[in-house]
Amino acid sequence: MGTYDNFKLLVQNTRTQNHDLVSERYKRITRRLNLDFRGLDSTSSYSRYVGSYGRGTAIKGFSDVDMLIELPYATYARYNDYLGNGQSALLQEVRSSIKKTYVNTDIGGDGQVIVVNFSDGMMFEVVPAFKNKGGESYTYPDSNDGGSWKVTYPILEINAINELNNQYNKNVKKLVRIMKAWRNQNNVPISGMLLETLVMNFLDGYKNNDKSYTYYDWMTRDFLKYLSERNQEQTFWKARGSGAKVYRKGKFEYKAKQGYLKAVEAIGDDEKYPSIAYKTWREIFGIYYPR
Repeated sequence: MGTYDNFKLLVQNTRTQNHDLVSERYKRITRRLNLDFRGLDSTSSYSRYVGSYGRGTAIKGFSDVDMLIELPYATYARYNDYLGNGQSALLQEVRSSIKKTYVNTDIGGDGQVIVVNFSDGMMFEVVPAFKNKGGESYTYPDSNDGGSWKVTYPILEINAINELNNQYNKNVKKLVRIMKAWRNQNNVPISGMLLETLVMNFLDGYKNNDKSYTYYDWMTRDFLKYLSERNQEQTFWKARGSGAKVYRKGKFEYKAKQGYLKAVEAIGDDEKYPSIAYKTWREIFGIYYPR
C-alpha cells in the first residue's frame, strides 16, 4: 500500500467505537437528571456531549466521555445561597440522582464533575451547569478551596473546531486524532485540548492544509517540526473560540523533535526501503498504523 492508503487506514483506525453503548448510557444519565431536577421525562433535553467526544477528536481506546447537563436556574439560586460550599452540596445531589439509575456503579467526584466509573473501563464525567445569558457559556460548580463558580464555553469551542475542520477538508480532526495516537504511543505530556489548539494554529498557516491523505506523511512531519519549535517557557495558549487558557502539562518539544526526525527518515525510506519506513511509522503511531 502507498502513502494514501496507509494514512487513510491510520485515520480510520483512530476512530472511536462503542457509540451505541455511549449513547445508551448518556441517555440514561440525561433522563435521570431531567426527572429529578425538572420533572421532565426526556433522554435528550438539556444535555450535550462536551470535551474531546463532543468536539469529535476522541480516539479509539478512549476511556472518558464528558457530558454537560443543564440544570434550572432555581437550582443555582438555591445552592448559591447555601451556607458553606454549596458547590459541593450540588455535586452530591447530582451524584445521588445518578446513583438511582446506576445503583451498583462506582460514582464519585473530583471537585468539578461527577465521575461515573463503569466496570468495562468506560468513564463518564458529568458536569452540572447553568446556561448564562446569551447561551454561549455555562456556569459550573467547583467545590475545591471552599467552593466557587467557574465559567466554561464548550459551544464556542465546538463551533470553532467544526468551522475550521470544514474549511480544511476535515483535516483538523483527522490530524488531531493521529497525533493523539503519537502522543499515546510515545508518552508525550500534552493534553488533548492543547493538541487541538496547536493543530488548528498550525493548519491556519500550512500550505497543504486542505490536501488529501497523499500529503499526510508530510503533514505529520511538518506538524511535529512545528510542535518541536514551540517556546518551552510558554505556559499556556488560548483555546480557539473561547479564548480560555489551555495550560501545558509538561515539556513536549523534545519528543516532538524525535518524532519529526523519525518522520523525515520514514519519508526518505518510503520508496527504496518500504519495510524500514513501515517500521519507523509504527514507532511513531504504534498499533494504530496499519499492518
